[in-house]
Amino acid sequence: MAGRERYAMLTVDTEALPKRAPDEHVARLIWGVHEHGSAGIRELCAIGDEFRLKHVFFVDMCGLYRHPAEMRQVVRWLDEQGQDVQLHMHPEVLPAEVWTENGLDFRPEYMNAYRQDEWAEFLIGHFARQLGELTGKRVLAYRAGSLRWNASSIRALRAIDIPLSFNNSMRAYRAGRCTYSEPTDLPFAWSNGVIEVPLTERKLLSVGREEETWVSLTYPEASRFPLLERAGGFLANPLRRKPQFSVVLLHSWSLLHWDEHGHATFRDERRLEGYRKLLARLASEYDVITARDFVDLHARGKIPLAPAVDLARAELPA
Repeated sequence: MAGRERYAMLTVDTEALPKRAPDEHVARLIWGVHEHGSAGIRELCAIGDEFRLKHVFFVDMCGLYRHPAEMRQVVRWLDEQGQDVQLHMHPEVLPAEVWTENGLDFRPEYMNAYRQDEWAEFLIGHFARQLGELTGKRVLAYRAGSLRWNASSIRALRAIDIPLSFNNSMRAYRAGRCTYSEPTDLPFAWSNGVIEVPLTERKLLSVGREEETWVSLTYPEASRFPLLERAGGFLANPLRRKPQFSVVLLHSWSLLHWDEHGHATFRDERRLEGYRKLLARLASEYDVITARDFVDLHARGKIPLAPAVDLARAELPA
């Protein structure tokens, strides 16, 4: 580690959701294997290795129920490559039996709608145990699918002894996917002691619209924000201010494109080359760290936290 004490994290939501491919979901959406080429987790890891950088792969463990052998292979391969494998979940894809077989009634699909702590604690604990059994390592971090969470999720992390949450996003809050988010890029502690590592975001004022628009530091940049260049080009040149702490959001399909059906497909290698350029810049200006590095650096006082935030702010309204 270069010792710049300006930190960046490369976080990859690794998932094989049914609507994003017609078939062979793990092969197409995670390994990125297509007829005319491949651009998935192998390529992300290989580009990172060129610069001696590791990613934090948030693997959707709910995918075990559709693709058990394939998802286990993904986790084991990433762990063998020295990548940091942490917990991600899209419970909306789970069959009802997951709940009923464990003595619970079928609950709401989305975790931002969970009203009882036991629902979140059961689900996060269930999949954290499975992930830990596959890697042989303690699970240190959790990111909710589509950033859907509330205070119950954070209390569940505390109860299960997962120290890091990667969920804070003003973009998700404005979209109604969570009950609260703190408008900050800096890590902070919730009042129950769980440390929040927010997505790096900026607020833009859209022309002719009164409401705020928040954009996240993603690769590739989000095409649904057409006014970025006029609004200051955050994603065109997101690191120009050299923020002290940056979290880049990717997906296992980020190096692919979308076809006319909304399915991921390999088109060419331009996104691979663009990612290589991004990592070259990050490697020259930041200490790129993993979740495991974060825990160690924070314990040694290298990553201070912003003031604590009362978890009551993230409660579901009555």
